[in-house]
Amino acid sequence: MISALTHVARPADPDAIDRLADTLSALVSGVAAGLVGDAVIVAGAASEAIEAVAEATGAAVVVRPRGTSPWAAGARVARRDWVLCLEAGDVPAEGWIRSLDRFVGTVRPDVALARLRRPHAGLPQRLAAKGERVIGVRAARAGDLVRRERLIAGPIFSPRLRPRPLIARLERD
Repeated sequence: MISALTHVARPADPDAIDRLADTLSALVSGVAAGLVGDAVIVAGAASEAIEAVAEATGAAVVVRPRGTSPWAAGARVARRDWVLCLEAGDVPAEGWIRSLDRFVGTVRPDVALARLRRPHAGLPQRLAAKGERVIGVRAARAGDLVRRERLIAGPIFSPRLRPRPLIARLERD
């Protein structure tokens, strides 16, 4: 099982709640399949609307202090060993449950980071991704599946982690 962290950078944005609802509703199939065990909403500021969404979905809410990593703040509350990092509006594409379940069930203990494909990656993003596979990743980003203890240890990975590419991909609403 995994924990799902959903980061809402600007809760005051009028579309933020709709994007958050889209992401959380996409995770329901993962809950039904037994993959997603809990959800954490990480907000940049307190919001009654986010509290209401969390109450309705059973998710925990964390308001992160300025200047801190949203992923580290959410990982402290997450209850599972693996954490899926998402931004509000990210929707895992079809087949994500099978891909993540197989990865979590078969991964070696020394692997700590896997990465879902992001939509519309241009040439600079594709070149950066190839470089990260060689030199490693310094920090988690949306679309990463990370071991919880690596996020709690700090927002910067030391030494750099090499991401394991996953077949699953994210779509943006």
